[in-house]
Amino acid sequence: MQYIAIALAPGIAICLFIFYKDVYNREPRFNLLISFLLGCMAILPAIIFEQAFEYTIDGTITGVAIFSYAVVAFSEEFSKFLGLRLYSYSRKSFDEPLDGIVYSLMVGMGFATLENLMYVLKFAEMGRGMEVGISRMFLSVPAHGTFAVIMGYFIGKAKFNPGRRFLLMTAGILGAIFFHGTFDFFLFINKYSFAGKDLSEVLLAGGAIASFIVSLVLSRKLIRQHQQLSRQMFNPENKITNA
Repeated sequence: MQYIAIALAPGIAICLFIFYKDVYNREPRFNLLISFLLGCMAILPAIIFEQAFEYTIDGTITGVAIFSYAVVAFSEEFSKFLGLRLYSYSRKSFDEPLDGIVYSLMVGMGFATLENLMYVLKFAEMGRGMEVGISRMFLSVPAHGTFAVIMGYFIGKAKFNPGRRFLLMTAGILGAIFFHGTFDFFLFINKYSFAGKDLSEVLLAGGAIASFIVSLVLSRKLIRQHQQLSRQMFNPENKITNA
């Protein structure tokens, strides 16, 4: 039970965080729940795609880069995008740019929570469930959150800018893939020991952490931008002031 709790906790905490950040025009809880469940379902096509192209890890750094960006990051972020685009994007409640971030995070946390649960239970059989759960609580799950914010920021802008919709959606997907792929690239090089003896584990782990920090700082900035717009659109005090 403790393994399940530690696996579920970070995703739920991030969902609550964005729910309370959406102060002025909160989304229906039912829509948020469906988005979360669609994120859980998105893990299935991603797993199938990754297993089909796992051969791209051919013992070279180039192979790891292809697997990181074109296989893992692409399959996972595109699967999340489909859940976001096919359901959340079309809801009437999606009525401001910040909603792109809110719904994208719900989808992303559905994906990350189920993935986290699978990892923790797998390593629990080896006696390392708690160790893996704690490390992923502070790195992998929040990283998925930052990828979701980056995608959602652009999806939110695309919703209300029909003339640039395709370009903005593409930017959102590619942005998430880039940061996701960079994060995984350093982890996979370390995992598969393809970097050579001249690169230490500390350096490789540092690369993953650095990419996470950059995406985290960017995510906070993007949330603040859309939150300020939400305040302008829905804060009753603003309407009284402008009356």
